[in-house]
Amino acid sequence: MVETGAALRTVAHNVRAARTRAGLSLEELGRRAQVSKGALVALEKAQGNPNLATLVRLADTLGISVSALMQGPPEDRVRVVAADTVAPLWTGERGSEARLMLTTSGPAPVEVWRWQLEPDEEYPSHPHQAGVVETVSVTSGRMTLIVDGTEHTLEAGQTATFDGDTSHTYRGSGTETCSLIMTVHLPPGPAASQVTV
Repeated sequence: MVETGAALRTVAHNVRAARTRAGLSLEELGRRAQVSKGALVALEKAQGNPNLATLVRLADTLGISVSALMQGPPEDRVRVVAADTVAPLWTGERGSEARLMLTTSGPAPVEVWRWQLEPDEEYPSHPHQAGVVETVSVTSGRMTLIVDGTEHTLEAGQTATFDGDTSHTYRGSGTETCSLIMTVHLPPGPAASQVTV
């Protein structure tokens, strides 16, 4: 969830700018992203509190990364981001959370996420745009990765990669919190090169 006024204003500016660049009306963006026109109007006025699923659908539809919607212009050649300075974009009822740490620049950007999954808590993700590849590296605990209905158990020290254009779910398993690093590799192209908005 976008929590601060400054963060919401940044998202509002970036959504409006990306929508304008793409030549989309509010109605067309809403139809393609499956977000109501009212929610988009509120978002572009820096009102409301969009959830992670909404931000992912908007980013996918606009052909940019989630962090491109959330970040202002880069401040320096080297960016160092501490996890405790980044608000979670998703929190589960049992304490699970996902934090988007940063996105690399360039023609094929990569989002870097930190996840904590509590046992038996899950996050289902809708399919992303074609060409998106996700990589999940478990640093502690155990998780179940479900891709297109097939379950894969990942233990600490294991990494999996898959095409993100199919349904997928992350579920904590075992008896302890699962910590993982997830990267989302966006396809190269003109839209991807416009990540810093």
